[in-house]
Amino acid sequence: MSYCLNPNCSDPKSAGHFRTCEVCGTTLLLRDRYRVIQSLGQGGFGATFLAQDEGLPGGPSCVIKQLRPSGSAPHVIQMARDLFEREAKTLGKIGTHPQIPRLLDYFEESEHFYLVQEFISGATLQQEVRKNGLYSEPGAKQFLTEILPLLQYIHERKVIHRDIKPANLIRRSQDARLVLIDFGAVKNQVSQAAANPSGQTALTAYAIGTPGFAPPEQMAMRPVYASDIYAVGVTCIYLLTGKTPKDLNYNPTTGEMMWGDLVQVSDHFRNVLSKMLEVSVRSRYQTSQEVLNALDMEPYLDSLSNSLLIKPGNNTTQQSMRQESHEAPRFSRSSHPPSNPGANPNLNVAQIAAAIRARRNKPGETSGITTKRTNSDNSISKSNVLTNVKSNNQPERKFDAQGLLQAYLKGRRDFSLRNLRLLNLAGADLSGANFHASQLDKINLQGAKLYDSDFGKACLVQANLKDANLSKAYLSHADLEGADLRGANLTCAQLSQANLKGANLCGANLAGAKVSEEQLALAKTNWLTVRPNGKRGLM
Repeated sequence: MSYCLNPNCSDPKSAGHFRTCEVCGTTLLLRDRYRVIQSLGQGGFGATFLAQDEGLPGGPSCVIKQLRPSGSAPHVIQMARDLFEREAKTLGKIGTHPQIPRLLDYFEESEHFYLVQEFISGATLQQEVRKNGLYSEPGAKQFLTEILPLLQYIHERKVIHRDIKPANLIRRSQDARLVLIDFGAVKNQVSQAAANPSGQTALTAYAIGTPGFAPPEQMAMRPVYASDIYAVGVTCIYLLTGKTPKDLNYNPTTGEMMWGDLVQVSDHFRNVLSKMLEVSVRSRYQTSQEVLNALDMEPYLDSLSNSLLIKPGNNTTQQSMRQESHEAPRFSRSSHPPSNPGANPNLNVAQIAAAIRARRNKPGETSGITTKRTNSDNSISKSNVLTNVKSNNQPERKFDAQGLLQAYLKGRRDFSLRNLRLLNLAGADLSGANFHASQLDKINLQGAKLYDSDFGKACLVQANLKDANLSKAYLSHADLEGADLRGANLTCAQLSQANLKGANLCGANLAGAKVSEEQLALAKTNWLTVRPNGKRGLM
């Protein structure tokens, strides 16, 4: 099978293995080694093809991008050459990264320009949503934890992608990792127009990305690193709603995308997305790390919003008690936030964040944080850790198995920072639940459905997770020491930095899971264990 690259060929497909096209006479073997076998897509800038590299044993697959100038004038050819060289240099500048296709070759032939890249087998996120349906909130968060570190890597090399969208993100079949493609950001053909008096050429005029995914400053030809963060935010909205930007309404006054009523997510995650999608670039997150930090704090802030809110009323009594004990005000689960954000000068966001970081450094401890104010600096320090704070500051009765299941059936999904030790939840369906930083040691979740659930920083020491469905579960920094995971489905699970010492993974399916060989070396595996690369065996 061969495919002719001449755009004017009347019958480009050929069943034979020829060196030249029988219809138009165009060479079919580029550079005497690349044989195009199929068209993958066409756009204003040119076309993309699947090819075989006959210069290597076995003829491995590769992708060839062909840039086709719209005219033969010298300045048009030069602009096309500049675009071609820019993308090649960009890929070379980025270097080797497992989530970016490798640049294999680039060359010019018959005034057409070609980039040869590694072929990524898999479905785009656009295809994935159309086939499997919408993402849940944990799924969208996991997407962000996969794409944002890659974005940070690109930005550190002073590269702005400019065209992040679902169609340019491929879920690689081999390991289920996301791969970012298309670093050309060239969506319109090279025009015949020469440079205008201001010095702006067609090169700068049309390399603006995809309308809707690109923020205003990028459409005005002034992209910054935060422009890519906006595009990732729009991609999140697509994953949650299935709607592209052209299907959404916009505020005619501010230009903001109106998506709030279309998604069902926690308040904090909604705030994170809102800041990613700020029309004003100054109000937007400036770096990927800022977004990751905000996401990392969410489980703690969700719990704080329930258990660390100022109880209104009786201020005189509370003030008197604080003066006697030198304590900052306590908070109750049933109370509401003060109407005046400045009403409590002893407690602010920065201090809460400091308390969160202090608590995060001790992952074995759980639940609510009480704080103490010193006379010298009014600062907040961690003084005690309780199990679920009630309005009277006494430990709240922890969930029993029946109570937790009833709460889940009524729509509750947030069980973060909870003491759930020793519960028997065998066979329960708790998909999409949030157990972030909860105490779950020796819990029985055998055969449970835990798809897309969040166990980040949770204590699962000696937990029974045998035959549980943990596909796409978030287990980053979780403590799974001695846990029974025999036969568990951990496909595409996030296990980075999880403690797997002594965990039993015999027969578990880890295909596509994010976990290192060093972590797996601490666990028990056997020949039935499916490794992250999809292969069975001990190594």
